[in-house]
Amino acid sequence: MTGTIFGPEGWTPDHLGTLAGKTFVITGGNAGTGYQATRILLAKGAKVVMLNRSAERSEAALKGLKGEFGATADVSYIRMDLADLVGVRAAAEEVLTSVPRIDALICNAAIAQVPQRKLTVDGFESQLGTNHYGHFVLSGMLFDRIEESHGRIVVVASLGYKMGLRRIRFEDMHWNTGYSANPAYSQSKLAQMMFAYELQDRVKSKGKNVGVYVCHPGSSQTSLIRTSGGMLARIAWRLMIMTPMVQSAEKGAYPEVMCATEADLEPRALYGPTGRMECVGPVGRGTLKPYAHDRKAMEKLWRKSEQDTGFSWAC
Repeated sequence: MTGTIFGPEGWTPDHLGTLAGKTFVITGGNAGTGYQATRILLAKGAKVVMLNRSAERSEAALKGLKGEFGATADVSYIRMDLADLVGVRAAAEEVLTSVPRIDALICNAAIAQVPQRKLTVDGFESQLGTNHYGHFVLSGMLFDRIEESHGRIVVVASLGYKMGLRRIRFEDMHWNTGYSANPAYSQSKLAQMMFAYELQDRVKSKGKNVGVYVCHPGSSQTSLIRTSGGMLARIAWRLMIMTPMVQSAEKGAYPEVMCATEADLEPRALYGPTGRMECVGPVGRGTLKPYAHDRKAMEKLWRKSEQDTGFSWAC
């Protein structure tokens, strides 16, 4: 079943009550939909901890947020590069030391359309390593803290999961041969979704108190393609943002904020815009392709992810 479940306008921040006393941790909170999600949460009285790669851009984001919401706005950042698992572990430890409560971890940060094959410092294809493996380890390290508050993990996916091979390339996940920017990006987002749906099953089987939800921002005006995509991808994106097929970054943030806060959402679902091609429009439950939750593939990816990252989940 797809469609809006919040009326013809879909979900908007008007559905939120006060978030005072709640704490949200978000990756990539200094730009794009992550910044807008941070704004929405702060406007409702929440505490937000951003995990960002760039210290300079994080300081600029803090300045903007405190300028908008006042010097007492409870927002901070911890420097973290998802492409460096040693750094991810260190940042997670800092979170556990300094953040006593986590009501939701929003896995928002990503890179996309990397034109030439690059490897992370750990030797992974850059998009898979950043988008999936970094969040896999971060979520695992923060899981117990999230469960203490019966909190949530929100995975921000992409409609790009439908545009590649539509499977995990287990025979060559890191594209030693045949690299192409779009299929590699698509695989990374599909991997994130499979991680989330497998985690749902593990949470349920072990009786854990963590909600796990998957969403996507649709086509939103962010710097994602501009900062990591190649020249052709950037040109195509500049042309696309001039059409009605692209919405604001603020609207692109609605699905992740909804998944971090709204009660009674269905777990085995993909939330996002429900309008034209599910790229724009009212936020609700969208179309989820069955290969995104293929049980055998999810289980195999989980084992492979633990093996490659050296991180074993307790869940």
